Amino acid sequence: MRARGYLARVLVALVAVGLLVGAVVGAQAVTSTSGSTRPVVEALAPVAVDGSLSSDPASVPVNADAPATAPLPPQNAALPAPAAEPGAPVADPVPNQPAPNQPAPAQPVPNQPRPTTAVPAPRPAAPEPQASTVPAGLSPYSAWAAGLARRIDVPARALQAYGNAQNVLAKEQPRCKLSWTTLAGIARVESNHGRYNGRVLQADGRSSVPIIGIPLDGGPNVQAIPDTDGGALDADTTWDRAVGPFQFIPTTWARWKADGNGDRIADPQNIDDAAVAAGRYLCVGGRNLTNGEDWWRAILSYNLSNAYVQDVFTGADSYARAALD
Repeated sequence: MRARGYLARVLVALVAVGLLVGAVVGAQAVTSTSGSTRPVVEALAPVAVDGSLSSDPASVPVNADAPATAPLPPQNAALPAPAAEPGAPVADPVPNQPAPNQPAPAQPVPNQPRPTTAVPAPRPAAPEPQASTVPAGLSPYSAWAAGLARRIDVPARALQAYGNAQNVLAKEQPRCKLSWTTLAGIARVESNHGRYNGRVLQADGRSSVPIIGIPLDGGPNVQAIPDTDGGALDADTTWDRAVGPFQFIPTTWARWKADGNGDRIADPQNIDDAAVAAGRYLCVGGRNLTNGEDWWRAILSYNLSNAYVQDVFTGADSYARAALD
């Protein structure tokens, strides 16, 4: 009986030691993965608008500032036809070309400080260009954009899209106070205003070669997102890819797609459509983007990275100050 009692006590002690060691090792694993003792699942970044992940701290700084206020684009410009609510059906472009074979290797982007996701040039291109209902040269924003483009490194055609998106959002969500400079700051980082890797932003609002990102296959700094659109937007039937000058993943585009130029087509490769969609995405939840905290939260929702937000801030603020000169 004594021997049995002794053995029982030994077994209980061994189990307790095992549980203690397991708890210590588990806590160390969580700390090394996330930098804190929170469960690992809480430390995983949500999917950004472009599918990227980030391991750098992502939080709103104390006393965060919004970028400088820029002069308004023309206020008497005719807006596109009443926009559909986010998620409402709008015709999508239909690709009529075969899927790419192998993407070209990613290359550095001139004048682009830090692309969030490498954007190789696939071949052949996905959806066909769609003409805007308002020719670029006759846009009500053309004179304003042409004058501003001479002072900042942004194509006049892109500025027309950003100015139009600001006015669309001012009408739809006046509390948001979205500025064209915030859209320009994002597009600067995401695609150099549609000029990634030597592309040219054309008069129809599309880049000379469609911008299609790397496959979101769970590789470094990207989420694993199996194909959701049958390759309709990204010409990839295995994995989703971010597309267009604002780098929307297909699922995000399906929710926020917009017709920014009144041609009744929602095309993420068209900078008019993508700028309005990005504006709606940033303004969700009643944000006021002249408030520093709201502005930072909006950009963090686009990409959960303080380094990314700082890049966008730098661009947006510099554009605003240059416009004031």
